[in-house]
Amino acid sequence: MPSYAFETVDVFTDQRFGGNPLAVFTDARGMSAEEMQKLAFEFNLSETTFVLPPEDAANTARVRIFNRTTEMAFAGHPSIGTAYVMARAGLAQGDDLRLEVPAGIVAVELERDAKGEVSGGKITAPQPLSTGPAFSPELIAQCLGLAPADVIAETHAPMIASMGNPYVFAEVHRDAVGRCTPDIAAFRRAHASRDDLGNRFSIFVYARDGANIHARMFAPLSGTWEDPATGSANAPLAGLLLQHSTADAAAFTVRQGEEMGRPSLLRISAARSGDAIAATVAGQCVPVFRGEAEL
Repeated sequence: MPSYAFETVDVFTDQRFGGNPLAVFTDARGMSAEEMQKLAFEFNLSETTFVLPPEDAANTARVRIFNRTTEMAFAGHPSIGTAYVMARAGLAQGDDLRLEVPAGIVAVELERDAKGEVSGGKITAPQPLSTGPAFSPELIAQCLGLAPADVIAETHAPMIASMGNPYVFAEVHRDAVGRCTPDIAAFRRAHASRDDLGNRFSIFVYARDGANIHARMFAPLSGTWEDPATGSANAPLAGLLLQHSTADAAAFTVRQGEEMGRPSLLRISAARSGDAIAATVAGQCVPVFRGEAEL
């Protein structure tokens, strides 16, 4: 019976049991996709990652990312957390890693503390900003148990944006962030009412005070009622806010997960290059558990 080692880390935090937990299988050779999905379901975390040799020798590793129900094209905290675990285990050379994911290449720049120990990382999203259809404030409000007046559409209407993983972005008033109560039936109705959403319908809400942002993310249709920290949403958030400004670059600090008792801190930035907008997400990591799974 083959045995596979794993490690769990908390990402986007400097405290154990904060941030977003992640399980990383550092050598998934010989494991089937079905086994990976079953393990992700068993861990019951937002995501679980499986490290494989790269398809291109110029890259560091191929990484498969699974949430509770499906494989993901890209995810932020799994990319940072996987790079962190690999570096600590001596599975990566230098401070610049390239991870192959279905959405493209995730470039990771490791971050170190004053002692030179790996403390976290910064990723560049694998795709430039793309935007999709808009939604009415009424639909967003129904999904989140809010009033339509709680949803702000001045900077942008509620809309899909992506840098490898699409989310619906909605700005809300500051006091409404804590009042969000997702209604899974309303999520299902909203998803069924459109034929342009594929198999995803996840809502990221945020309130902004200058460069400081307070956010929450809900994905009940994929098994994540609420996510403590969502790097693959915060990257396009930075890009979306830059797109609706006249600046060439922008940076923000995001707090997420506080309502869940898992406070997370993310540093995000975006920059223009011609007509394209790229973004980065950075944060710290803390090791938690190690173990083995027999299959």
